[in-house]
Amino acid sequence: MLGFLKRPVVVTADINLNVVVLTAVGLLSRLWQLAYPRAVVFDEVYYGQYISFYMKRIFFLDGSGPPFGHMLLALGGYLGGFDGNFLWNRIGAEYSSNVPVWSLRLLPALTGALLVPMAYQILLELGFSHCTATGAALLMLIENALITQSRLMLLESVLIFFNLLAVLSYLKFSNSQKQRPFSLSWWFWLTLTGVACSCAVGVKYVGVCTYLLVLAVAGVHAWHLIGDRTLSHVGAAVERGERPSPGWAEVGVRVLCHLLARAAALLVVPALMYLLFFYVHLILVYRSGPHDQIMSSAFQASLEGGLARITQGQPLEVAYGSQVTLKNVFGKPVPCWLHSHQSTYPMIYENGRGSSHQQQVTCYPFKDVNNWWIVKDPGRHQLVVSNPPRPVRHGDVVQLVHGMTTRFLNTHDVAAPLSPHSQEVSCYVDYNISMPSQNLWRLDIVNRESDTEVWKTILSEVRLVHVNTSAVLKLSGAHLPDWGFRQLEVVGEKLSRGYHESMVWNVEEHRYGKSQEQKERELELHSPAQMDVSRNLSFMARFLELQWRMLTVRSDDSEHKYSSSPLDWITLDTSIAYWLHPRTSAQIHLLGNVVIWASASLATLVYALLFLWYLLRRRRSIHDLPEDSWLRWVLAGALCAGGWAVNYLPFFLMEKTLFLYHYLPALTFQILLLPVVLQHISDHLCRPPLLRSLFSGLVVAWYSCACHVFNTLRPLTYGDRSLSPSELKALRWKDSWDILIRKS
Repeated sequence: MLGFLKRPVVVTADINLNVVVLTAVGLLSRLWQLAYPRAVVFDEVYYGQYISFYMKRIFFLDGSGPPFGHMLLALGGYLGGFDGNFLWNRIGAEYSSNVPVWSLRLLPALTGALLVPMAYQILLELGFSHCTATGAALLMLIENALITQSRLMLLESVLIFFNLLAVLSYLKFSNSQKQRPFSLSWWFWLTLTGVACSCAVGVKYVGVCTYLLVLAVAGVHAWHLIGDRTLSHVGAAVERGERPSPGWAEVGVRVLCHLLARAAALLVVPALMYLLFFYVHLILVYRSGPHDQIMSSAFQASLEGGLARITQGQPLEVAYGSQVTLKNVFGKPVPCWLHSHQSTYPMIYENGRGSSHQQQVTCYPFKDVNNWWIVKDPGRHQLVVSNPPRPVRHGDVVQLVHGMTTRFLNTHDVAAPLSPHSQEVSCYVDYNISMPSQNLWRLDIVNRESDTEVWKTILSEVRLVHVNTSAVLKLSGAHLPDWGFRQLEVVGEKLSRGYHESMVWNVEEHRYGKSQEQKERELELHSPAQMDVSRNLSFMARFLELQWRMLTVRSDDSEHKYSSSPLDWITLDTSIAYWLHPRTSAQIHLLGNVVIWASASLATLVYALLFLWYLLRRRRSIHDLPEDSWLRWVLAGALCAGGWAVNYLPFFLMEKTLFLYHYLPALTFQILLLPVVLQHISDHLCRPPLLRSLFSGLVVAWYSCACHVFNTLRPLTYGDRSLSPSELKALRWKDSWDILIRKS
């Protein structure tokens, strides 16, 4: 029974020493003196403030991408004991002793180092030689821009890592499909593909480009899978020309299982992972912060502090007699509240048009007692909430009384001050000049679930439709002149002009009015509410709003002295000065290895021309390549050339400030393609032994040139050595070819 103890337990493992060595040198190149410089470097000033927000649990919004990448950087700060107390306000500022620089930069450095062995593994999975795979890894190792970007607290190396991990996982899954479908490794690599795709999208939105590329390749393979008759014993019998046994449904069932497995791993898993990123993010940043104002009142009230502190204890249902502040949901150009004051519109505007000379109604971007309004029943005189309260419902007609002046919100057929196509909105002043008040408004709850929906504090988004003219209360967004105190114009917009978010309002602050007398009511308007109400938003509601805000928030599109265009990236007619030592001439620049960049672009062009040539000849039934070589050539191009295209071409359509580092994800796919093209030329175009030997010598010389340029630019990659003025002048990026020629 215990016979198994008589023999030793033996574990055998195949270790690829190439992978081990490449990983080791990759780690050395990225981790060496990682904490240097101990100062804020370029975009570290941008990401650092978000890390501090995580450490202090303060809510923030970054329109550049989902929160997963920020959380990974914050994890490094958490593991290093960072408390978030550092002022990220200046590039070059020295880090204080409480900032764990090495820990904060560790994750980008690790992901950057792993690009080296991953490049090797990808080309092996594509079916190319160990020599070609090693060549691709070496190019990743000595590319100066990739080293610089991965040694700092930045996200490009993390994005590239997940891009390549998605490609590598899918290739391993595809190769497992040929040998052991539905095995444990088959499921592992398929699921990891979906996870890596979701992580790439979670780091930056541009990760969706690689995700779509993987989906496209998987879709083509799935299409071929549908026609694969060898998926079952029945199909195999048909292929052998034998008479199949009953059970033709077996083929369809297995194909369906394959398709469902791919859909679950490549569609469902990424969607769930994406939701998980936001779920964790919203759990971590639960406190009010400087970015709250861009969110809705409901979202702000769900955060600890801020608006939640102001609105604590508000009643949920708006009733006749309620005292409310109305915030515009659109909130552009700035968040603001419906407002009025004693001043009236001028009799004559600057352009000579006349006005009604009524009391001004504006939208004011600050908390103020003049933002309070009383919801009144047109059929009753009282301005207090009855007992029990009578809630206001969708479709009800109400009057809005300005709390401090007791005048009614009004509009009429008079042109607005700055928007002559719209109606003026005012608080009615009776001048006894045959201009009667028109102060009835119909409540339209746009996010209601039924036609009997009650108007709710914070949660309900409403339109106020004027009964007499059918105009809708709307924020035009224009700033009034000095007579309007530069506040924002509010107008009445005809419904025929269509729906817009600027027509939608919600109650932010709310109390039940108790005082009928004006002086007592004015005192009441200054006092806090004391009633209980639950304002908890569901996760999906917060996720959808946060996602929408991230996609629609306008980023700073101002020109930067280091900004560049996508065409500048191809020609390397740009660079970025990341850091300059305050006392010496040591500095760090984002510089590409010109030999690798130029050769990679040339390889992409050569691949495209060869692919078209082979395709045309195959159309004429001339097969220059064996079928397996052709399929390998097509798949390598789809992933490598396709990866370059989907990660580069979309930038031509983007209206944002672009920098050289935006090209790095596309460059990595070009680097993978370069050794592929070199091996193809050697194997299929240089058939004579002498010509092949000559070509191999040229490749070795080319690699030597790439290494030489890497070493030349190394002082600006690591910033660890002071440079003389003549050396700095010689290392100007546009002079790199001259450097290479002079020193060779």
